[in-house]
Amino acid sequence: MKFHYEFPIQKIATPLMHYHKVLMMGSCFTENIGNLLRNHCFTVLENPNGILFNPISVVEAIESYINQKQIVESDLFLLNETWHSWKHHSRFSGNTPSDAVTKINTSTTTAARYLKTANHLMITLGSAWVYRLTDAADGLAGSVAANNHKAPAAWFNRELLTASATQEMLQQMINRLLEYNPHLQIIFTISPVRHLREGVIDNNRSKAVLIQAVHDVTNNNEAVYYFPAYELVIDDLRDYRFYAEDLVHPNYQATQYVWEKFVDACIDSETTKLFKLIKEIKLAYQHKPFNPETNQHQQFLKKYAKETAHLIEQYPSIHLSEELNYFRTGIRNQQLAD
Repeated sequence: MKFHYEFPIQKIATPLMHYHKVLMMGSCFTENIGNLLRNHCFTVLENPNGILFNPISVVEAIESYINQKQIVESDLFLLNETWHSWKHHSRFSGNTPSDAVTKINTSTTTAARYLKTANHLMITLGSAWVYRLTDAADGLAGSVAANNHKAPAAWFNRELLTASATQEMLQQMINRLLEYNPHLQIIFTISPVRHLREGVIDNNRSKAVLIQAVHDVTNNNEAVYYFPAYELVIDDLRDYRFYAEDLVHPNYQATQYVWEKFVDACIDSETTKLFKLIKEIKLAYQHKPFNPETNQHQQFLKKYAKETAHLIEQYPSIHLSEELNYFRTGIRNQQLAD
């Protein structure tokens, strides 16, 4: 008997390899995949503006990297004794304006340099609902807030983007990205996180807008690829067992399933052959011995020091220097560590 519907996924034209640089932006689901890529020793930069849900905020963030925009203290606002930016997640907020400005501008500069030489940009869109500032808000009326920072509801007007307007802004963003970095491969996904605060019907309207717009730009651009994370959870797994208790976020099993499909469709097959050894080395690194002086543990350290050094020598782009240092420093006879 079949208990879920599996469907074929088109493979990406330029699969990820360990020497590639990946920039990931968008919803919290982006960070789930980003963490898994990092755990498998890929070079990843995640959400330089923090978590972003709507297309306008993603486009504005990317424009700020391309233009290397630096903000000033007057771009911030004070709420609940903390200084915030409407364009950034609260992790960039500060107790003083200078603190927030420094964090934001440092992140923007890092993202600008990284994007210039990145191989892949993965964008996960979460919602087509945007919240525009009203005249009551401390900020430019009509501008879109990337994060509401728990501000009063009267500070916002809710608006659903149209598929055509979203497609147009995404296409302009793609054009700018490829001018800035002609070798960039862009991956779009739609987040399977359900925005139930908007209501079930409005959540589905929102996802429909994003799906239509993203497929339009994917069909019109060779450098753009669509990975069906949303469809894998909603149509393949299709069961509340694969959601957390809030019935909003996919749980561990769902995320792992999407990851396995992502590996098969988007990561180079020779690269995936290294995953087992990388996992083994990382588990060995996390091992905490009861008695580190025993011969058994010394042999354990020597084994993994040798395997880690050999892997780094073969694949210099795999970053396991911290693990190698741990294994080597634990060996009593340092000549045996080399």
